[in-house]
Amino acid sequence: MASNVKTVSQKGYEELKEKLEYLTSVGRAEVAKKLKEARSFGDLSENAEYDAAKEEQASIEAQIAELQFTIDNVTIINDDDITTHEVNVGSVIKIRDLELDEIETLQIVGFTESNPDEGKISDDSPIGMAALKKKVGDIFEVAAPVGTLKFELLEISRK
Repeated sequence: MASNVKTVSQKGYEELKEKLEYLTSVGRAEVAKKLKEARSFGDLSENAEYDAAKEEQASIEAQIAELQFTIDNVTIINDDDITTHEVNVGSVIKIRDLELDEIETLQIVGFTESNPDEGKISDDSPIGMAALKKKVGDIFEVAAPVGTLKFELLEISRK
């Protein structure tokens, strides 16, 4: 993780809250039902269903704690805050790979919204971090397993 303060869009923030709400209501209720069922099977010391339900309960509680921490500590980027003067979370950028002469359009998003298949890369990703605060015309480098990649920033826009 590149920095202590994480950023998400308003949409990403709402999705985090929805997931937390689901886990605290539906997820907990489902696990409680499984635990009750498993207890009805008798001896808990050799009850695989009970052990599995307890593990699932621990997993859900860990997810809830992590989501709550994230929600309490993120910075929300509103669409109105997205500038076309320099790259920030929310920016849609068009970059040229200087070695391959290929142009790609990417959106820089918060860590919870990353989906490379949709062209959404995290601000914590190597390209995302390298592109932040750059302006049109800037050339930036990204360390990659195949060596250093060089990109030219061609365009910055909003979604």
